[in-house]
Amino acid sequence: MTTATAIVAGHGLTLHRSLPLPNPPGRPCSVSLSARPLPHARPVIVPASPSSRPCRCRSISSESSTAAETTEEEDEVDPQAEVCYLDPDADPESIREWELDFCSRPILDARGKKVWELVVCDATLSLQFTRYFPNTSINSVTLRDALASVSDALGVPLPDRVRFFRSQMQTIITRACGELGVKAVPSRRCVSLLLWLEERYEAVYSRHPGFQAGTRPLLALDNPFPTTLPENLFGDKWAFVQLPFSAVREEVESLERRYAFGAGLDLDLLGFELEETTLVPGVAVESSRAKPLAAWMNGLEICAMEVDTGRASLILSAGVSTRYIYSGYQKSPAATQEAEAWEAAKKACSGLHFLAIQENLNSDGCVGFWLLLDLPPPPV
Repeated sequence: MTTATAIVAGHGLTLHRSLPLPNPPGRPCSVSLSARPLPHARPVIVPASPSSRPCRCRSISSESSTAAETTEEEDEVDPQAEVCYLDPDADPESIREWELDFCSRPILDARGKKVWELVVCDATLSLQFTRYFPNTSINSVTLRDALASVSDALGVPLPDRVRFFRSQMQTIITRACGELGVKAVPSRRCVSLLLWLEERYEAVYSRHPGFQAGTRPLLALDNPFPTTLPENLFGDKWAFVQLPFSAVREEVESLERRYAFGAGLDLDLLGFELEETTLVPGVAVESSRAKPLAAWMNGLEICAMEVDTGRASLILSAGVSTRYIYSGYQKSPAATQEAEAWEAAKKACSGLHFLAIQENLNSDGCVGFWLLLDLPPPPV
């Protein structure tokens, strides 16, 4: 593996680069080592394979952190009870963003109809709220009133933004939030919520007396074919890169101070147990208009990047159901080997990866930095 001299975020940490890829056909050859021009990608239609994530979130919820101490306590969890919890150490005024799911569960009520549930939390799980509903009351008015009750019950202000990941519920959620003066944001960056739902499936839903094993989710997540990248999102060059986990952690901790653009993840809450020297894979993008590019990217709710080696394409996933062909590259055995190595490194890091935007791949700083995570769809 070769290394280039580009530095990330002024840390003096070299971005380790993989083997260089050749330039796409018809592009100039004055590209720096291992960087590829970003051509106007062709609309190659190909589904991507989601990556698995073996690790689990540590102490994901108040109900589980209490229940996990002993088997006896775990058995005492009432699957029919609703959660209304605010961390006593949390500042209610600081919780300005919520994550929300409003969907049916694999549970039947006394009428033999599916039970629906509202689940609300924040990114740190300092706020947790759940409420069951009959399938006859699923509308924006019900949701609006339930969201208002979260604020009243926990003594917290309504948030500025609410993220949700089911595109099928966009109309109801957007209308309910709009009537409360809250911005609804379709996004798969609901990592804490997704992991909490996974945990609730095992600890709560599967123990409910009305649980229906093998029930498929009513509203499955979309995984559409990737489309052509909008022109305003084009960069000039890109490269597969890696950063030590310690450096990634520093980037996340200093994100707000260093950059106007980007997004992190709560690595402690997610319980990542990587060695500090473990190299986390990422993609670095160079652009002569790095700040405008980062500003546009910042509004996309970027959630993941992946390589389609069959089509020699880099795929960018954003929002809840948007996938772009970010770029293509000239297919060759060396290029395929590098791409596969990058995906293998991502899998070894339990899906953790990043996107960095720079004015120059050899510069000493980033204009934007996004920490990303591959997650399987929730079981509900």
